[in-house]
Amino acid sequence: MESEKILNISVDCVVFGYDTNTKSLNVLLIKRYLASKTTNEVLVDDFVLTGYHVYKTETLDDTATRVLKELTGLTGQYKKQFKAFGDPDRLLHPKDIIWIENAEFNLRTTTIAYYFLLNTEDVDLETNKNDARWFPVNNLPELGFDHEQIILEAYEDLKVKCLSEPIIFELLPDKFTINEVQDVYQSILGIEIDNRNFRRKLINKKYIIALDEKQVGVSKKPAQLYMFSREVYDKVFQKNYLISI
Repeated sequence: MESEKILNISVDCVVFGYDTNTKSLNVLLIKRYLASKTTNEVLVDDFVLTGYHVYKTETLDDTATRVLKELTGLTGQYKKQFKAFGDPDRLLHPKDIIWIENAEFNLRTTTIAYYFLLNTEDVDLETNKNDARWFPVNNLPELGFDHEQIILEAYEDLKVKCLSEPIIFELLPDKFTINEVQDVYQSILGIEIDNRNFRRKLINKKYIIALDEKQVGVSKKPAQLYMFSREVYDKVFQKNYLISI
């Protein structure tokens, strides 16, 4: 038996994924489509974040974890609750009202927003039941509800947080090159970083561990691989910037 929903409280999840091939920070969105049953006129055709009502038996974190698992099949990813959105007009766009009329939803719903960090390769879109697709954070499609605002505010929070905590490693494979780390920072911050200064500062961090391995399957000279050590980081961490960019 399904748990009872709280109809005016929901959780929306901004799933950020980094694509190492395109060097872009992306957001995972799902298709929202509704046609008239009588005329076949398209009433709603856009994209939205994945979210759901909070069950009465759940904490907010429980709901966010459940939503991510249902969307991606993944658990244990980095997540952060960053803001509540409760504007009384947030669901009152005409197309949103049409959508809500076909769903069990309260027009005065407050949503608690989270964002997650992962690698795009971790999500199997081929078998995804939600018609989920990745979009570059700087090139979003038409969005429903107030989800563009939620995404942009999550993105701003991520920009600030990536300079004070080593969360960008959540977006990378376990083994990475220095250039890949630089590419993630540049993608998130939208700036060019001096390569030599960045490399010197990064490899001097005790929690960036050089491996006895190099890239494989690349056409150019294979680069040295590294890993991030959470254990070492926790021992040496001080409240300052991870890297001065």
